[in-house]
Amino acid sequence: MRGTQPGDATQHVAADPSDIVRIAAWLVVVSIIVAALYLGQNVLTPLAIAFLIGFALKPLVTWLTRRGLPRPVSVIVVILTLAMALTAFGFLVASQLATLSAQLPSYQTTIREKVRDVGASIRAPGMFDGVMRTVDSVQQEVETDQPEEVPPLRVQTVESEGRPLETALEWLTPALEPLATAGIVIVFLFLVLLDRGDMRDRLIRLLGGNLHQSTDALEDAAKRISKYLLMQVIVNVSYGVPMALGLWFIGVPGWLLWGALAAVLRFIPYLGPLLSSVFPLALAFAVGDGWQMVIWTLALILFLELISNNVVEPLLYGTSTGLSAMSLIAAATFWTALWGPIGLILSTPLTVCLLVLGRGNPQLGFLDTLLGSTPVLDVPTRIYQRLIADKPEDAIEIVDDTIEDDDVVEFYNDHGIEVLRKVSEDYLSNARPEHRQRVFNGMDALLDDLKEEYPPAIAPGDAPRIACIGGRWEIDSLACEMLVHALGLAGLPAVQRREGVVSTRYVNNLDLDGIDIICLSYFSREPALSIKAFCRRLRNRWPDKRIVVALWNAPPAILEPGAIASLGADEIVTTVQEAVLRIQRMIAPEKALARPVSDLPENEAARVQALMETHILDGHAREDLNALAKRAAAVFDVKFAVISVMSAAEEYVIGQSIDLAGTKTDDGTDMIILQRDQALCDHAVAEGDLLVVSDTRRDPRFADHPALRLWGTSFYAAAPLKTADGVVLGALSLFDAKPRKLSEEELTLLESMAADVVSAITGEEAVEPEPREPEKPSTAVAQPVPD
Repeated sequence: MRGTQPGDATQHVAADPSDIVRIAAWLVVVSIIVAALYLGQNVLTPLAIAFLIGFALKPLVTWLTRRGLPRPVSVIVVILTLAMALTAFGFLVASQLATLSAQLPSYQTTIREKVRDVGASIRAPGMFDGVMRTVDSVQQEVETDQPEEVPPLRVQTVESEGRPLETALEWLTPALEPLATAGIVIVFLFLVLLDRGDMRDRLIRLLGGNLHQSTDALEDAAKRISKYLLMQVIVNVSYGVPMALGLWFIGVPGWLLWGALAAVLRFIPYLGPLLSSVFPLALAFAVGDGWQMVIWTLALILFLELISNNVVEPLLYGTSTGLSAMSLIAAATFWTALWGPIGLILSTPLTVCLLVLGRGNPQLGFLDTLLGSTPVLDVPTRIYQRLIADKPEDAIEIVDDTIEDDDVVEFYNDHGIEVLRKVSEDYLSNARPEHRQRVFNGMDALLDDLKEEYPPAIAPGDAPRIACIGGRWEIDSLACEMLVHALGLAGLPAVQRREGVVSTRYVNNLDLDGIDIICLSYFSREPALSIKAFCRRLRNRWPDKRIVVALWNAPPAILEPGAIASLGADEIVTTVQEAVLRIQRMIAPEKALARPVSDLPENEAARVQALMETHILDGHAREDLNALAKRAAAVFDVKFAVISVMSAAEEYVIGQSIDLAGTKTDDGTDMIILQRDQALCDHAVAEGDLLVVSDTRRDPRFADHPALRLWGTSFYAAAPLKTADGVVLGALSLFDAKPRKLSEEELTLLESMAADVVSAITGEEAVEPEPREPEKPSTAVAQPVPD
């Protein structure tokens, strides 16, 4: 029978009346905004078109301005160029349309013949003839039983002829309305492109709050929207031009018209490509004598769709994520209902603008939640939610998608323990008994699946030397099961013992003969008394065993060295990876401390040769490198930063933000030297990737490092100094006295600053690092957005 945590009270939180008022206020605000959008469409539609075109053209205006043209002149040149291009293109399309209109009557014979052939094929004898005859006879019987109807009298209303002025206005009004709209768009576009930042300043004022945050949000939104619109135009043109050329080659009349229509309609999600294909297919049906032209046209459309969706868009957008399919459909419906066909064309660009604003501004973060395709719940929460819903198969699927490179230990470390932490937090507050049962049964199924798919790497006959025991309750034992599997994957045979009431009988029945290390697992936030009692009984029964305590919710005070000794344990660990590394060192300290030869890069000789060719060890760039290290320390607000390179046998600190103690060169360069077996940047050089150690005291690889102890640091991060040829010369490293973490944006910035350091060392232009891969979308990505 499973153990449980004492207490089974469930708290029920009453609804706060202020929440109801807040929801009602939001509904009123949304209603007012929708009404304003609908009633002001005559003004807002040209304004929206102008803003979207302005975002796309602003980079070109900026480019001309930087070449020395005054901004008003640049704006006029860009608008005139756009107007001339659209006018020329419009004349071409109009000529195609006129030619097509003149030729349409000549296609009537072909259309009649094909319709006649299709009708003959349908009327030919077939398996449904009997059914059709039965339906016809029943229809005739029904019609004969109906009484004859007297045809209604036709009444025609003849309007009196209006005056010539009224007739002229009736003819001119439909033609003048698009021209007036185009004029308003041009005026708005000129003002948008001419603006030097007044509107940006006003938006920052309206947003208020943190100036840094508001500035980042607006700048990021402007860049993303401009890049999106430019990429969307490129994608549409890259589809429309081959479409027109292909139709010309096949012989479909009006090929330029259909190519232009295909490029424009692709702004409409889903429906646009379908509509753009109907017209050339219908014309191929009308023109061709047989079915060959129709087949070739259909093949061309399918081929271009495959190339555009699977080659062009991934090439331009990369791995970025964007709008979900559901949000695109909802947005198309919403904007079409408000603004008609123009709203349908503008729906995707406008929705992308809202999404980007939501991503960059916390006040509008709900837009990213509603419209985006990135998961709104992190991986542990998604797994936990599926377990609560009694869907363990869904949780297993999420786990399979999360595990990369078959690294189960990393999954346990980053997500598995976090799932159990959420279970422990909700145990007494929100979870009901049936929820607890679902979670425990689901976790059993999930862990069984992982152990079956990733069996431990243990030789047959190896007796377990490690025993993992749950401290108090079921969740502690589930963490033990993860740790036993992780140790097995590392080649350390381990066995699990169930949790129970810590008594003399329980301890005597644990069967720990042949075990070297006992690992106790605790999720409790105040485990000190339980740990002391458990360790004391274990010491009394097995005094020669070493005890490791895994504290998954450890308070900071209990992690101090003095506190560890007072608990009666030999070591304390807080993560699965730390537990595996520390137990490895306890089982075989010599083997764990020895550096394997495989850690050396494959191109070690070429790497060292490239380093020597830079002559950086002669100290000629010391001042510049010191300045870059000081800037890195200031940007990331850390204790200090160093720039180091790795030769064949030593690590040289060639740049530092402050004076540091250590063994230094005696050739006048005054560089700190670390032997390679004690080098800090060796991990970054060997792996060629970022290395971040949030708390060096908890990482056995760095906990006893002499340089870190000498410099009094607990946080370490290193970005490899990678040249354009892929050779890693060393690392840009950050150090701080307190543990901390770096966000994805900070990691990208660290890589970018490392590229600047490489430029200072080699004298070549800095190569920007590749963008970090974003989180996988939770839904099918219907419209990507540039990162």
